[in-house]
Amino acid sequence: MPIPSKDIPSIKTTDGPNGARGEFFTNGTPAALFPCGISMASTWNLDLIEEIGRHLGDEAKARGANILLAPTICMHRSPLGGRNFESFSEDPFLTGKLAASYIRGLQSKNVAATIKHFVGNEQETERKAYDAVIAERPLREIYLKPFEIAVREASPWALMSSYNIVNGVHADENTHTLREILRGEWEWNGAVISDWTGTYATAPSIRAGVDIEMPGPTKWRQVEQVKKALENGEITREEIEKAAGNVLYLVDRTKGLDDQTPEPKEQSIDNGATRKLILQAGIEGLTLLKNESHVLPISGAKKIALIGPNVKRAIANGGGSAGLNPYYKVSPWDGLRDRFDGEIVFAQGCDSSKWLPLAAPYCTTPDGQQGVRLEYYNGDKFEGEPAVVQHKVNTDLWLWDSAPKTVLPAYSFKVKATVTPKSTGNHTFSFASVGPGRFFLDGNILIDNWDWKEDGEAMFSASKDKLQSIQLEEGKPYELLIESTNEVRPATKASIIGRQHDYGGCRIGYQEEDKIDRLQEATEIARDADVAVVVVGLDAEWESEGYDRDGMDLPKDGSQDRLIEAVLQANPRTVIVNQSGTPVTMPWADRAPAILQAWYQGQEAGHALADVLLGNASPSGKLPTTFPVRLEDNPSYHNWPGENLKTVYGEGIYIGYRHYERSKIAPLFAFGHGLTYTTFAYSAPTISSSVLSASSPITITIAVTNTGSVAASETVQAYVKDVKSRLPRPEKELQAFGKVFLQPGETKEVNLKLDKYSAGYFDTSLGEKGLWIAEEGAFEVLIGASSVDIRAKGEFQIEESFTWVF
Repeated sequence: MPIPSKDIPSIKTTDGPNGARGEFFTNGTPAALFPCGISMASTWNLDLIEEIGRHLGDEAKARGANILLAPTICMHRSPLGGRNFESFSEDPFLTGKLAASYIRGLQSKNVAATIKHFVGNEQETERKAYDAVIAERPLREIYLKPFEIAVREASPWALMSSYNIVNGVHADENTHTLREILRGEWEWNGAVISDWTGTYATAPSIRAGVDIEMPGPTKWRQVEQVKKALENGEITREEIEKAAGNVLYLVDRTKGLDDQTPEPKEQSIDNGATRKLILQAGIEGLTLLKNESHVLPISGAKKIALIGPNVKRAIANGGGSAGLNPYYKVSPWDGLRDRFDGEIVFAQGCDSSKWLPLAAPYCTTPDGQQGVRLEYYNGDKFEGEPAVVQHKVNTDLWLWDSAPKTVLPAYSFKVKATVTPKSTGNHTFSFASVGPGRFFLDGNILIDNWDWKEDGEAMFSASKDKLQSIQLEEGKPYELLIESTNEVRPATKASIIGRQHDYGGCRIGYQEEDKIDRLQEATEIARDADVAVVVVGLDAEWESEGYDRDGMDLPKDGSQDRLIEAVLQANPRTVIVNQSGTPVTMPWADRAPAILQAWYQGQEAGHALADVLLGNASPSGKLPTTFPVRLEDNPSYHNWPGENLKTVYGEGIYIGYRHYERSKIAPLFAFGHGLTYTTFAYSAPTISSSVLSASSPITITIAVTNTGSVAASETVQAYVKDVKSRLPRPEKELQAFGKVFLQPGETKEVNLKLDKYSAGYFDTSLGEKGLWIAEEGAFEVLIGASSVDIRAKGEFQIEESFTWVF
């Protein structure tokens, strides 16, 4: 909010990592939906990510925002992490480099980047309460490293503290990470903001260096609370003024302290340049994991069978604060139909929905619009006339940030619509509510959820879904009515949070009885097609902020695996397309001739997929995270998600490929792996100097030749191995990479720069609190197409050990 008496203007924030959502969590201003973080990371293209940052800057401005709450740069510690899709990688170097590019692009538009979540926020289970127990060396080398690179190379203007506890102290109160390291060692001068409701006390967070408590109105920083903390000696005047100064600096950097213009109205700026960039990012992020017998690209086919639960759904993003209302979304079905002139046939094959699909497509409002009528009432008793009436096109009606201010703090609401079934059968409704709620159909109560007591998995602390089936007739209209309030549920929680009313909202699902043998239908159309493409995976219900995955298998109940096995048996020319933001178990991987990892690729996902399937472009993605064979193989398996609210990062520095190599566990697909439609030859490397020092970096040059017949990009990766070190170190660590596009027969040189940071590790025995050290001795540089596909080697020496702080 502005402070008119001091001529201080307001500034506005918006989520998030893959698009500038705007003010409202759901049903907001249409915005550009970019690929998710892990898909961006799969491009390994720093120039492309910087350009995405620039476009995100324009998108943020169109929402009237000065601060984008992004990028998310936490580590992929486990394949089950609910927000892994939103983050970049399991590798801190790759993550840091991508983050720096993203930040440079975004802030070139005068929009502040907010790197998050600082620090140790690698799980969503009990995210506000768990204690991430991390030893100092892995804290420095793995979990702080991406933030360190981003601060050093791009100087983000803002940073968000995480919800969780770190080594016994809440992240927003952690003086070691915030004051000693971030502010002290790194000398960073930006603004620290808390995650939403991620402040837990008054004085400790101000003292540690959190400048802004979010969201407003403040819970812990009311004037009297801060005055009392000052009078009690819990904080100093200097600490208060420092926090205020950092906020003013952020205002000045983004909007300017003399800019008193009111906040502009949100608008959409859908344009061709952004569409083209999103398409290109999607193509470059698609990761070809396997391609036997040249099944891909598809050529000469007259009939393609598109099979799977994700074919006609545009699975373009994960769940939670990374979501938004996109300008449009292209499904695999739409994408291939736009690009392929032959015959396309479809079978769903199975149902993979975690919850029932939204009821909205079957709903019309009293005035005939698709969707529902939402009526708000002052007070929680539905009294009088509606204070506010809204039209909502969807039935995920979480009202966290969209309830009208005029009805706060206590309100009730009704949802009204006419539901018209498309078939006769025993159809099923689902209903979940944040507060008390009742579901009526034609005046009769169908689902009573008024006094619910058991939490579900929705991000906003809603109830579990309640399901009820009922016989309905095709074409017959039924009147739907929801009554709900924003009273706290379960009721016992009111005494814990200190208020009787909180967020409100509900979700209404609907599914008609399925009378078709989906598996048999899929098998039959696969058998009759030239090529079968099976599109499976997860979606925003299975991967989301607020909770972690239960397991690595494709949901649900093995149905997607059975579908894949049946189609592979019916047609040997089958391509498996998996859409997920994390690794999934692939028990059929050895039998599938082609596997394409498609991630969540934003509004142009379907077109990007079609272009790659048909050979209009070659995929060039490389895995930024390891795909293990089994969940049990991953490094966090024994410490996930912890016990008694403690999560011990017992694997230390050995996460991701570091673990698989040290433990000699073969992954299903290795870190850095990704095929194209051509082949590449690597020359012997040349090195600018055989000696690396603190002030003298070295450059390794390697020539890469496209030895195939298709134009494509190759990402050359350089891993550094400390031949002999005093403390244990990983077998090798990624320290440089470069992406190059080559025509058939073309050769280009790739330059890979190594500096002091490429050789060092953190030694807690040095100095008062530990130092970075590059030890005297021999180092190898392993250059390859992945962490296991090493094509060439080089060497350098450090003649005398040296240390540093930042």
